[in-house]
Amino acid sequence: MSRWEIRIATVIAAMALGLTPTATTAAEQPGLAIATLETLPVKGRAPKTGYTRDQFGQAWADVDRNGCDTRNDILKRDLTSIIYKAKTRNCVVLSGTLLDRYSGESINFLRGNITSMEVQIDHVVALSNAWQTGAFKLTAEQRKALANDPMNLFAVKGRLNSQKGDGDAATWLPPLKSFRCVYIAQQIAVKAKYSLWVVPPEKAAMLSILAKCPTQKLPTS
Repeated sequence: MSRWEIRIATVIAAMALGLTPTATTAAEQPGLAIATLETLPVKGRAPKTGYTRDQFGQAWADVDRNGCDTRNDILKRDLTSIIYKAKTRNCVVLSGTLLDRYSGESINFLRGNITSMEVQIDHVVALSNAWQTGAFKLTAEQRKALANDPMNLFAVKGRLNSQKGDGDAATWLPPLKSFRCVYIAQQIAVKAKYSLWVVPPEKAAMLSILAKCPTQKLPTS
């Protein structure tokens, strides 16, 4: 989508809301997802050569040194009605309820070898995708930070996380359409934070979504 097409989409959206468009378009306003997207480099996908999960450090490390691993930190953030395992200082989540961002469903979480898979932690920008769009250039510590950054993590329905795999915006979007603008903004924020790029089909897909919500802001966390 060209800059003029973006401007047209912005004007149409503003008119639909009864607003008078200003001289500054959404693509030029700081703090908006579409503006930040325009600052991201656009390149081809780098080879997956050398990629392993280990390149991003220990899975679910305690990077903030609060005595609780990242997985449980995200479960604590995203679940309600939580019951903790005794004597873990409210760290290990035994059960709770997730209102899944990706589907809109309410899912009961129960810790266990099989039941834990019902709720998984999704990397909004998949680590393999990150590797192929610039993370291979980052230091080991930077990659560890990316893998454990709450901005890049959502507790979600396990089946949807598996379905997404390492897909980007061009190959996978949340089935709940009302969440797609937020999801794309989250991906853009992560890519900007860690100096990653977007591939052409990915950017096109992002622009297509943001054309429906040109005032979508970037997340701050």
